Amino acid sequence: MTRETKLILCPLNLRHVRHDFAAYEEAVEMAQRRGARLIVATIAPEIERNLNIYDSDAYWGQELRKFVESNPADGVEVDLIVRKGAVHRQIVKLARERRVDLIVMEAANPKIQDYLLGTTASHVVAHAACSVYVVR
Repeated sequence: MTRETKLILCPLNLRHVRHDFAAYEEAVEMAQRRGARLIVATIAPEIERNLNIYDSDAYWGQELRKFVESNPADGVEVDLIVRKGAVHRQIVKLARERRVDLIVMEAANPKIQDYLLGTTASHVVAHAACSVYVVR
């Protein structure tokens, strides 16, 4: 019996998303094909390196909205979520809380040119209760 996919989580690193957002495109396509809802999330640092960002929830929420508006997920219901903390832990926690069926994420920071899974992706694969699709 095939599992039904009703909810897909796609975590984005907005600092690098301008260079490569293949995981987002893949997640949107999967959601369209499967008739699933999509959660697009970003994890903000607990302490901002940029001192001009006073309210990181508002700042990253706005950046996430801009990204999705610029790259619409036609025909897909999308929820936007901003979390703070360790990226790998927050992705797994969010997936558990929302009972996500599938996580679609990038393999590594686009500046890292190696053939191994990045530490964030490897942690999520090891600890998520749902399936994880890693995009290179």
